[in-house]
Amino acid sequence: MAGSEHSPGPTVRLQKYLAQCGVMSRRAGEQAILDGHVEVNGEVVRRLGTRVDPVHDVVCLDGRMVRPRSKLYIALNKPRGFVCSKRKQGRHRLVGELLPPEWDGLQTVGRLDRDTEGLLFLTNDGDFALRLTHPRYAVPKTYVATVNGRVEPETLNRLLRGVWDNGERLRAASVRLLSASNKRSTVELTLVEGKNREVRRLFAAQGLTVSRLVRTRIGSVRLGELKPGRWRALTPPEFKSLVRGKSTVQRSNPGNDEAEVD
Repeated sequence: MAGSEHSPGPTVRLQKYLAQCGVMSRRAGEQAILDGHVEVNGEVVRRLGTRVDPVHDVVCLDGRMVRPRSKLYIALNKPRGFVCSKRKQGRHRLVGELLPPEWDGLQTVGRLDRDTEGLLFLTNDGDFALRLTHPRYAVPKTYVATVNGRVEPETLNRLLRGVWDNGERLRAASVRLLSASNKRSTVELTLVEGKNREVRRLFAAQGLTVSRLVRTRIGSVRLGELKPGRWRALTPPEFKSLVRGKSTVQRSNPGNDEAEVD
């Protein structure tokens, strides 16, 4: 505990405290500490092992005091054209504008690019955000992609085998062809790694362009009937399944023409 004159109470690591305040993940908190952005009781702290008393110590981030808040876990159906950012980007609207103004401190759990629709979580719990986005937890995320042109069985096999793009290996954990014609095909696919624009890059490597992309599921939580632009709170069973559950997606055999999710 840094500099408190009170009787010591239960303490936590400073980076965990920042995550509990919902201002950043533990990893980002560690970097903020190292960079000198965090003060405890008026003193800049740069040591990662620092512990604080959540009741008595005063913690500031960039000069602004932070305190633990009630945890919020929100599921949003992100419409096309909205960006997952805190800062305005030209004419494009922010996903935060779809929520009550008093929730301006919520962070998105991962990102969907501007043209991607569907299920997006927002929270002020940095540990929850890390649990769903860090690759080691392999939380499955399912998408429905509409692509221009016909998707053949061999295309599905290549999505499962994976491709290399800009030094990264991209591949789907499972795929399922929902419909196909000469003009348009619809494919459901599940990813567990979450690389930037991975679905679009996977199809681009097959010479196919994604015209619409919707995320329909994260872990065991489905988009369901939630309308675009609307949100709801995660239920306690949903929350528990996300933080305690393990990936149930088995990587499909590339020899199969189609693979079922879960």
